[in-house]
Amino acid sequence: MAVRGDARIDIHGVSVFFPLYHGSSRSLKKTVMAAASGRLGKDMQQRVVVQALRDISFTLNSGDRLGLIGMNGAGKTTLLRTLAGIYEPVMGHIRIKGSLNSLLDPNLGMSVELTGRENVLLRGLYNRLPRPEISRLEEDVATFAELGDFMDLPIRTYSSGMVMRLGFAMATAIRPQILLMDEWFMVGDAEFREKAQVRLENMVRGAEILVISTHDTSVVRNWCTRVLWLDQGRIHLDGSPDEVLEAYLGHKLTPLEAERV
Repeated sequence: MAVRGDARIDIHGVSVFFPLYHGSSRSLKKTVMAAASGRLGKDMQQRVVVQALRDISFTLNSGDRLGLIGMNGAGKTTLLRTLAGIYEPVMGHIRIKGSLNSLLDPNLGMSVELTGRENVLLRGLYNRLPRPEISRLEEDVATFAELGDFMDLPIRTYSSGMVMRLGFAMATAIRPQILLMDEWFMVGDAEFREKAQVRLENMVRGAEILVISTHDTSVVRNWCTRVLWLDQGRIHLDGSPDEVLEAYLGHKLTPLEAERV
């Protein structure tokens, strides 16, 4: 088990391909878009595939804050999901040292037939928490999500907003060494978003390594020490936030722009 200050991510030569199946108009649209971007290829079984990630390599150590930027479809979310173990590389390897948590999908891992409390219990067991810690987890999630008696009702009875609040509370209740984050995290009404922002920033500060996909340049400047610009599944540029943002935005940042972003 890694100790605090010992977290590390090592990703070398990673590629992720998705086979294309032509049974629907959606698949056809995906094929046309992939062909236009030059990302079509073939795997070892000679199937036509979309090359979602191509030869990705980098290393992160404790204290690193990595921002992922790029146009929609550049591979940012695919990279996060690959680091989280949701997608498996067809080439290359990933080595992760330290506890990991991913804020990628507020509904990830939840069963709609179980109650909110039962879902929290499962999350605690999955993370191998001892029973006293699970009890504290239940109390924390129930207090933060403010679901009252709904904590003991099946999730299928919840509104979409209640599901988001429960998902956010569970996802941010366990503090990891390595935090992976996509841009779903601002949820609920204005009052809840304010609470969520504070909780999220505390979680970010407590993580040893952060990897975040974002279109918000202020998040990149305020939270990140390093930035990867992804383009068509490849690393286009790897450097400091100022360096990469200036290249990505197409001009040198003025002092006012730098302050704003």
